Amino acid sequence: HGHAREVDKTECLDLLAQAYEHNLVQFGENVREGVNFICNCCGCCCEAMLAAQRFAFLEPVHTTNYLPQISESCTGCGTCVNLCPVQAMSLVSANNPKKPKRRIAKLDAKLCLGCGVCVRGCPDAQLTLIQRPQRVITPRDSTHRTVIMAIERGKLQHLLFDNQVLFSHRALAAVFGVIFALPPAKQILASRQLKSHYLEKIIDRVGV
Repeated sequence: HGHAREVDKTECLDLLAQAYEHNLVQFGENVREGVNFICNCCGCCCEAMLAAQRFAFLEPVHTTNYLPQISESCTGCGTCVNLCPVQAMSLVSANNPKKPKRRIAKLDAKLCLGCGVCVRGCPDAQLTLIQRPQRVITPRDSTHRTVIMAIERGKLQHLLFDNQVLFSHRALAAVFGVIFALPPAKQILASRQLKSHYLEKIIDRVGV
């Protein structure tokens, strides 16, 4: 449609090198299949990065299974704060009575993408990437992501019955397809939220 062009391997690697040099974040939509975009962006004007800043709980973009760990020797220079594309880093008091003005970096793990831009940009090498305590599971597709989020927030019934977009048989089939593929614990949550004996029976049959 005139919005993109094909690039060869050499140009692709060159573009990645430029993105790395300018501390851009490579990311994609938070799904495993049917990814709508892959991009290299900054946090100042990219709509996806701005969405991640404002609506991190919706998990609009893919995150890694890593988080930056801040050394106790952090100098509080603020470089990581300026580099972070989703404002997951901030400077706080070091609570050092001998140096009351000293500040250190603090991470908001809920916002962090695990991109590593702050780590490679730290001038004093006070940041390292470590595994997240809980592994991030990337949803299969946007429907899968939406259903899981609704179940975890106890809002599945609202997603189905307050959303006219889902009134078609195809849309409902996609939602129920996600539910049937979920682990048993989440299937039970879905069934309870919908308060549907019909769904319980189907889940029982599928689980056999």
